[in-house]
Amino acid sequence: MVKLNKIYTRTGDDGTTGLVSGPRRLKHDLRVEAYGTVDETNSVIGLARLHTVDQPDLDAMLARVQNDLFDLGADLAAPDTGEPLAYEPLRIVEKQVIRLETEIDALNATLDPLRSFILPGGSPAAAWLHFARTVARRAERQMVALSKTEDEIVSSAAIGYINRLSDFLFVAARHTNDGGKADILWVPGKNR
Repeated sequence: MVKLNKIYTRTGDDGTTGLVSGPRRLKHDLRVEAYGTVDETNSVIGLARLHTVDQPDLDAMLARVQNDLFDLGADLAAPDTGEPLAYEPLRIVEKQVIRLETEIDALNATLDPLRSFILPGGSPAAAWLHFARTVARRAERQMVALSKTEDEIVSSAAIGYINRLSDFLFVAARHTNDGGKADILWVPGKNR
């Protein structure tokens, strides 16, 4: 259980932050950027949920995703160094990726096939979900870059989860747009 008695510690005043496993990193370190962007994704989903209270099934899915994103942040904040730790770090597991795939399939089954790219927008929920999708894609790019950095490890389950999440958010946005009927379609060259 997390217990936070004091919100400020002043330890970050030097431009560093502590990882769960102990070492300090610069606040612009790629690992810190990655879990910060995961947190940003979570915040945008929270804004989207203000508009999904009338869709309890989708809202429950989004609540599960928000919890998973804290798991993902914890995973990224406790890097796998190959060294034994005094505790079992929280890791994203394949079961979480599979759950997202199942929820994508369930939502997508009710939608008409796409015949064009979709412009972000439509309902307020859809607009926020599209925004969350783009932030998740940024987190994914950062996580992949981190995984390609020497001496840095990001699990395939963590990368799979963030990749699937942006797909889920896209389908969820279409779902909230009256099952895709209120999607705003891209018309190539429309304003030439």
